[in-house]
Amino acid sequence: MRAMIDTNILVSAMLFPNSPINPMLAHIISHHTLVISSFVIEELRDVVRRKFPGREQAVEILLEHMRFELAQTPRQIETDVFEIRDMKDYPVLYTAMREDVDVLITGDKDFAGVAVDRPKILTPAEYRNQYMCGKAN
Repeated sequence: MRAMIDTNILVSAMLFPNSPINPMLAHIISHHTLVISSFVIEELRDVVRRKFPGREQAVEILLEHMRFELAQTPRQIETDVFEIRDMKDYPVLYTAMREDVDVLITGDKDFAGVAVDRPKILTPAEYRNQYMCGKAN
């Protein structure tokens, strides 16, 4: 299975090392393929630069030590593939769809109402319940 993560997942992993996000990421890396889009990486760098000055090096260390597949977010995006409340989130799901990932894991509530067949959009808790507790593999 290919699992893509959103920016908020990476922020949590970096800033809160004891959060349940880190075991989830370890599970994905050891049992599946972790996918991160170029858009998410750039957004992560921007968020950390703005909200957590002085922690920019932590982003690079995290990315350097994490095993993942890089998905290039296209420069030209079709904006009529699906509807989402916050258009700033559009490139994340668009890239996930284009890269044919199985699941997109996000804590962003703007994804909750989006109707797409694939990928399956899950919160971290939903991922843990479905894939880490023996309910699905």
